[in-house]
Amino acid sequence: MDTFPTTFIYIFLFLSTLLYYYISKKQNKKHKQTPKLPPGSMGWPYIGDTLQLYSKDPNTFFSDKQKRYGDIFKTHILGCPCVMLASPEASKFVLVNSANLFKPTYPKSKEKMIGPAALFFHQGDYHYHLRKLVQSSLSLEAIKKLIPGVESIAISTLDSWANGQIINTFHGMKKFSFEVGILAIFGHLENHYREELKKNYSILDKGYNSFPTNLPGTAYHKAVLARKRLGLILGQIINERKEKKVLENDLLGHLLNFKNEKGQILTEDQIADNIIGVLFAAQDTTASALTWILKYLHDNPKLLEAVKEEQKTIYLSNEKGKKGLTWAQTRNMPFTYKVILESLRMASIVSFTFREAVVDVEYNGYLIPKGWKVMPLFRNIHHNPEYFNEPQSFDPYRFEVAPKPNTYMPFGNGSHSCPGNELAKLEMLILIHHLVNKLRWEVLGSGEVEYSPFPVPKNGLPARFYDRAGQ
Repeated sequence: MDTFPTTFIYIFLFLSTLLYYYISKKQNKKHKQTPKLPPGSMGWPYIGDTLQLYSKDPNTFFSDKQKRYGDIFKTHILGCPCVMLASPEASKFVLVNSANLFKPTYPKSKEKMIGPAALFFHQGDYHYHLRKLVQSSLSLEAIKKLIPGVESIAISTLDSWANGQIINTFHGMKKFSFEVGILAIFGHLENHYREELKKNYSILDKGYNSFPTNLPGTAYHKAVLARKRLGLILGQIINERKEKKVLENDLLGHLLNFKNEKGQILTEDQIADNIIGVLFAAQDTTASALTWILKYLHDNPKLLEAVKEEQKTIYLSNEKGKKGLTWAQTRNMPFTYKVILESLRMASIVSFTFREAVVDVEYNGYLIPKGWKVMPLFRNIHHNPEYFNEPQSFDPYRFEVAPKPNTYMPFGNGSHSCPGNELAKLEMLILIHHLVNKLRWEVLGSGEVEYSPFPVPKNGLPARFYDRAGQ
């Protein structure tokens, strides 16, 4: 009589155990399928890891995080929760494959300085049309015609250095790249406009990275006023161009002649914002790259001699510079071109870029929450020994073999990559040609790096330049 209840109890317990196991397994499976935040540290309340970032070399900060947490990690800097991506696959996911899930993002103070209509603050149709305009004005066919002008600016720049005085190389390169930018945007521009643009842009440039306190006398306040003056100056230039009714093939001409499928044209403010945006994008990055090229060549005499040998052949064929460079000659500087590519990898001028997730995004099992900043770390990829052997060694010969896809991104990647990269490389080739044929130089600065915001040798790489003819 007692056997039946006992058996029933055992069966009940057995079935209950099975049911509990099934439910638990299902819940665990469901829990495992829910993406989690990437590993990492959010630092102190409110300030996050910002102090840690600014207390050391930013590249050391990011590489230390990568070594500790892997290629995807979270942190909190500049008041924002961020996900850092240090793999080619993750960068491609954000910048190319799923670019619609992320929007470009910049601090509002930066947008105010450059102008909210500048193309790199946007995505969608407006960005698409503006990018096509800029690309068209800076296409290979277009920049071929700029060679005489760029060469004239390069010669004039180098001649002004050749007196043995100490030159801040970075500042000198900024003046050079600014003049090339003016040439590409306006073609011929009257001197008084050029000087006014230069003067006010210099004030804007100094205030761009200052603390955004709009109090009289501060660098930021001066920059805001200079930006207003730049808008007025550009308005005058735009109106004069409209009155001439001449179709020009420079960037301003392309902006003025734009009309979308609805017949809408660009406003003067939109044109001005995009002109200042192109000047900003063209000046510091190219100047920083040229400064590093000069340093790397100075530090590697054998490589410098190889560049000299290559450029001397072209120089002699042009009757020692009496004839100008041709497009074909700029395409036939293979070793100099490799030096440029390696300099861009080593220096990684644009070390990372900012995006913001517009929805919750899952990648590789991790959650990137809506509103979080996302930063593909180009420099970490460029300095990863998995993709570049002995990455801390300056070795142009590595580019005899093309890098693996998405491992080399000195100009970014995807629809927001730099549309002026061919012009940048052309002006580097032209300046290097005349630099090594006309001058010798002695670097006086140390090997330290500062950020303004792009990496440059400390104090702009002070150097003395001498005319080689006077050796």
